[in-house]
Amino acid sequence: MSRARVPFWDPEGKRYGTPTYPWRMAPDGLATYRQLRAAGLRPGGQGVQAQLMWRSRRASKGVRVAYLYRLDLAKPRRTPTEAQLEAIEKALQARRTCPDCGVEQPYCLPTRYGACLDCHGWQVSA
Repeated sequence: MSRARVPFWDPEGKRYGTPTYPWRMAPDGLATYRQLRAAGLRPGGQGVQAQLMWRSRRASKGVRVAYLYRLDLAKPRRTPTEAQLEAIEKALQARRTCPDCGVEQPYCLPTRYGACLDCHGWQVSA
């Protein structure tokens, strides 16, 4: 393959330190974290096995990276216990409850105000 056509092709990892593939050219058996999550898996303690690189205008240096993990080493996601789910619900409820008026809002309170929008005096223009 020509370097001009495929600038991020480095399956041995000599140039970037880890095996690198261009967008949509990773070998089978590797998945990104989001792909693992969608499949109900987690990396399970394994390190990054390879990476995808592509040019992007949105990135600060013009190149974006996605890390790849081996599917055969991935483990199933852990399910939270009932106590953990209750703790999360209490924490979210505390983030929605205004300390000034004590009303639980349907949104998380803005940290910059420290109160709900009604108590802060913020008006929605109609």
